[in-house]
Amino acid sequence: MSDGLVIRGIGAGEFARAWPIFRAVIAGGDTYSYPPDLTEDAARAMWTTAPSRCFVAERDGDVLGVYMLRPNQPGLGDHVANCGYMVSPAARGRGIAAAMCEHSLAEARRAGFRAMQYNFVVSSNEGAVRLWQRHGFAIVGHVPGAFRHAVLGPTDVYVMHRAL
Repeated sequence: MSDGLVIRGIGAGEFARAWPIFRAVIAGGDTYSYPPDLTEDAARAMWTTAPSRCFVAERDGDVLGVYMLRPNQPGLGDHVANCGYMVSPAARGRGIAAAMCEHSLAEARRAGFRAMQYNFVVSSNEGAVRLWQRHGFAIVGHVPGAFRHAVLGPTDVYVMHRAL
């Protein structure tokens, strides 16, 4: 990428480089349903074991973001992709999530997926909701109070979808 950001796939052996971001994001209890005390081994298994594929966004050797791409469902639902994205708190607002989203859409197309769906976008994560909408995702479902936000309490979640 022209700004020096490189997005590349990683395996389980490199997940430790992404773990500090993963840990920081889930510790907040405001965007992901993962338990805040999830272990590195459990996170690594979820994000790097097939059919999941894990990618990092790096600049000058520093990991600034991480994302996971996998089928949304097994079997007859495996033509729809699912992703999760995390950006280092220190790197937010620099276009890292947008670059990872664009990369994931291209990777999903290359892998033969026909659509992408996010199952659990916390409604109070307004920046992410706007970003996904800018990338062509529509809110196709609304689940009241499905997320136990660490500060706000029961918070709605969205299901977001777009064709590829």
